[in-house]
Amino acid sequence: MNWDRIQGNWKQLKGDMKQKWGKLTDDEFDQINGQRDKLVGKIQERYGCARDEAERQVSDWEGTQRM
Repeated sequence: MNWDRIQGNWKQLKGDMKQKWGKLTDDEFDQINGQRDKLVGKIQERYGCARDEAERQVSDWEGTQRM
């Protein structure tokens, strides 16, 4: 799924994202608001991982989305 579609369905996809990245708060998801870069940054910050690892996690998650 491309990121434009993810942005368009952000509210519906937040539930899936909360399951995957449970350390992120509702407020953080609202701040991210469908922006991939912000999601990667928050994952990196909350999980203490390198940017490459956060990018990989988001890419892997993108690959599992079917809409």
